[in-house]
Amino acid sequence: MKIVTINTEKTQNIFEELNANFGGKVTFDLDEYTLETNNNFAKGSIIGASFNDNISYVQFDMTFSVDVRMDILNSKSSPIYFAYCSKGNLSHRFGVTGEERAFKTFQTAIVTSKEKEDNVLFFEKGKNTQLTLIIVGTQNADQKHSLNHKVKDTFFENNEVQDFFYVGSYNLKIAEKIEQLNAITQTGIVRNLLKEGILRIILAMEIQQHTDDVSIGAKDTSCLTLREMEEIKELSEAIKANPEEAFTIKSLSKKSGLSPNKLQEGFKLIHNRTVNDYITHMRVLKAEILIRTSDLNISEIVYCIGFTSRSYFSKIFKEKFNCSPKEYKFNLNPLAITA
Repeated sequence: MKIVTINTEKTQNIFEELNANFGGKVTFDLDEYTLETNNNFAKGSIIGASFNDNISYVQFDMTFSVDVRMDILNSKSSPIYFAYCSKGNLSHRFGVTGEERAFKTFQTAIVTSKEKEDNVLFFEKGKNTQLTLIIVGTQNADQKHSLNHKVKDTFFENNEVQDFFYVGSYNLKIAEKIEQLNAITQTGIVRNLLKEGILRIILAMEIQQHTDDVSIGAKDTSCLTLREMEEIKELSEAIKANPEEAFTIKSLSKKSGLSPNKLQEGFKLIHNRTVNDYITHMRVLKAEILIRTSDLNISEIVYCIGFTSRSYFSKIFKEKFNCSPKEYKFNLNPLAITA
């Protein structure tokens, strides 16, 4: 097992220490650090940045050739860590001798500890692990209206810092939001602002997850297993990539091995939509892209995305965009409108 020691006081320090332990190359662009590594010990990338309200994040997409123990030091303060596992499995201890607790794919873990007590994370060898770690600093959280002060009040009873560990029920909506975070292609200040906005949404979702689980008094409010959740996510991605295909509940059920009831439950849980509603939603989104980026007329687009009725397509398009497809195309380019 390789032991890696990380000091979380500054993002720059984190990446200097990660680079010293994992090798690779660190690049820096407008407060965002990226470590890319590909050697016999570690393969993948780690990205991190700091934002307002003493909030920072570190995102791992790594595969290690040996088990890795990462000791995260709290030398001056007790940050609150919001960890979401998009792929793989991790475990956590308070200090090296503490009780080991696991959190799995699609689960959030919220962790904080007493000052000068390490948080220890364990990564399994040979498994690709994707972890998004949002760090909310509690030092200088004296301004009552600051976000980090409110987060500190939420998890520190009577403002006293104690060991706290929570694992949430499975949540694929957070996974979807993290995919949006990773899909940002802009650079510079635009990238920075978009990332900060999405990270704050993810943070809100993780806090809401904790609130919901506590109020319900259950750790897993869904009867779906992890395998079933993974199947639902794969089906969602397949529909999103090619919404024009003739997907049916029967064909999706056969492909995934899930019953129609499980399919409906999973799509309601993740997307708050039925299976057919999700297919229609993805088709309309693709139609909007084609209207903006292609020379196809509306009738051709209707055919391309798998609809058979132009009037039905126009109806649901107007419900979403508050105008007809023809009006939408005209507003984009008055000279491009065709029948």
